[in-house]
Amino acid sequence: MGNTEKDDVKVGFWAIFSLASIPLVMTLGNSMLIPVLPILEKKVDISSFQSSMIITSYSIAAILFIPVAGYLSDRFGRKIVILPCLILALIGGLISAIASWKLDSPYTMIIIGRVLQGIGAAGAMPIVIPLVGDLFNGDEEKATSSLGIIETSNTFGKVLSPILGSIFAAFLWFLPFFSISFFSLISIILIFFFIKVPKEEDEPVAFKEFVSNVKETFSREGKWLSVVFLSGIYVMLVLFGMLFFLSEVLESTHDIKGVKKGFILAIPLLMLCIASFITGKKAKGEIKALKKLILISLIITSASIAFIGFLEDHLIFLLIVASIASIALGCLLPVLDAIITQNIKKEERGTVTSFYSAARFIGVAAGPPVMSLVMKNYLNHSYITASILGLILVWLVVKLIKAEEIGSKNKNLDPKTE
Repeated sequence: MGNTEKDDVKVGFWAIFSLASIPLVMTLGNSMLIPVLPILEKKVDISSFQSSMIITSYSIAAILFIPVAGYLSDRFGRKIVILPCLILALIGGLISAIASWKLDSPYTMIIIGRVLQGIGAAGAMPIVIPLVGDLFNGDEEKATSSLGIIETSNTFGKVLSPILGSIFAAFLWFLPFFSISFFSLISIILIFFFIKVPKEEDEPVAFKEFVSNVKETFSREGKWLSVVFLSGIYVMLVLFGMLFFLSEVLESTHDIKGVKKGFILAIPLLMLCIASFITGKKAKGEIKALKKLILISLIITSASIAFIGFLEDHLIFLLIVASIASIALGCLLPVLDAIITQNIKKEERGTVTSFYSAARFIGVAAGPPVMSLVMKNYLNHSYITASILGLILVWLVVKLIKAEEIGSKNKNLDPKTE
């Protein structure tokens, strides 16, 4: 895929709305099942470890397939990859739902459905980021603003997930599986009708040449890309570890359960959502401005999470500090998206952002189990360690993200100069 674009593609409200529906649907597809797991354990007669695999199988499938989907989107086009993957997510949801409804022992089929959903998510959600870069190629401010909306949709899905999951399960315990397919169908319709991708005049590069180009990109840009990837892992590790901790503490320490717990968990996630939206709207596209936002957000995150473990018995203060950390994390997400999409060549953008998305999934997958292992005996130590890791990332950002170097390279990526 080349980056010589002769045709101007107007990107309107419905195009952005359609793209934003994908991370919303994919987030609901995973996080919405978390409050349903205890019910599922009783209905299907499985252990807590087996129920956790319903979440983990989705994440592992996504991690493994994301780089493949990124390459396919660079080779054949974003839309042509997104639509079949959304259909696959829809089918996976139906398999899990019908198995839960009709089979006496549905666990294996539920896992198969979840793996298909994970593959579908891998080929849908991560491809949205480079597609935004394609649509706004050359317009950094609009790209950053749109990425802020995309991340807001992602975080808004996290806000809705515990609430919707609890409400759906109150009617039918397997209804969340059906709802995933329904929401996927809505995204399919929106993407099909409202996304008009820029026409390509260049032939796709051969596979060997593509691999060589990607290696060259990582060799040339590897230092700052590695910092962005590590930051992505860190954001999701801290966020999902913190959410797991809050969920456990609300029940065990404060005896708050069910839908009420879902609403309380939604408070820091709502702060995350608002921060992503405002950052995406206000952040400028220049590297210096983006770097400053990364540094400020990492410092605030590190300063706040160091105290979370000490506030277990003080719910109000715990929610305040968790909300502050969530605001900082929410500011980081659209900035990390933007710094990649604006500084990687279009024909390699899908592959590079797919590795970034896979890195984020590592944080998602690792956060809860890591917290479950440390929270009993090493809770304060773990959060202080996370705080130190954040400060190390601050140092790495200062040393390895060089605004002048990246900025000069970015000029060479402008299609008008080629």
